[in-house]
Amino acid sequence: MVKKSLFTLSLILYSCLLFSQNADSVTLVKAKWKKQRIAPKTKLYTHHFNQKNLFSANEYISYIEINRKGKAPVFAIGAEKTVLRKTSDFGKSAGAIAAVNGTFFDVKNGRSVDYIRIDGSTFTENTLGKSGERAVHQKSAVVIEDGRLSIKKWDETADWESKIAEKNVMNSGPLLTYGLSDQALLENSFNKTRHPRTCIGIKANGKVILVTVDGRNENSAGMSLFELTKIMRWLGCVSSINLDGGGSTAMWIDGFPDNGIVNFPTDNKKWDHAGERKVANVILLMKKP
Repeated sequence: MVKKSLFTLSLILYSCLLFSQNADSVTLVKAKWKKQRIAPKTKLYTHHFNQKNLFSANEYISYIEINRKGKAPVFAIGAEKTVLRKTSDFGKSAGAIAAVNGTFFDVKNGRSVDYIRIDGSTFTENTLGKSGERAVHQKSAVVIEDGRLSIKKWDETADWESKIAEKNVMNSGPLLTYGLSDQALLENSFNKTRHPRTCIGIKANGKVILVTVDGRNENSAGMSLFELTKIMRWLGCVSSINLDGGGSTAMWIDGFPDNGIVNFPTDNKKWDHAGERKVANVILLMKKP
């Protein structure tokens, strides 16, 4: 009798979990997203889930969707070796259409801790752990060739980066989904705690999305990487990769109000567009040559 009761309870809890996940996916997909064209074949989508109706929390999500066809913009990497700059400053100086913050960096010394290659030349090497092990954000990469962006997974060799054929490479992670398969995530604080997040996804139709999720505020809680993985899947991505987040999360679009900052960066601890953190590198969206 006890075993039967426990089984029944477990079944009820599991059904509730499935219902909750399904409700969240419907909430996301059916949301009345604000859409704005920012360039040929390129749109900005924003929505504020302000009824605690996404993962039982308020969430502010912004994403830029880029169609790879025709006159669509192209991708590039912007980086500095010793100086930290705001995402908006990277974008402006490059003459970009848009930019999001890139991979992880050393706040004190002002350089990426992950491998970056720009135009065929190594810009920074991985900063490995004391035992020579890779960080999880060094086990996948954003790669760009002729302005086209894709995502790659570490092949578990020491010289993986040197074998990547593309001229532009930025290690980051963890990888969330790859080739339709959700990737295993460690059950650690970084992954389980809600933070502002930045990520890139590639849809089944080839479109690329640059995503920011705001956090650390009652208006937007942020997401765990487990929640973010679901969001990227529900947005139609077959592959997706996490970038640096937290106070670094920023999305800039040329010509937009508030110095071009679309999301609500957190470094000033206010719900406004003025809290950008200076970073070491960015992903740029450029006009097609």
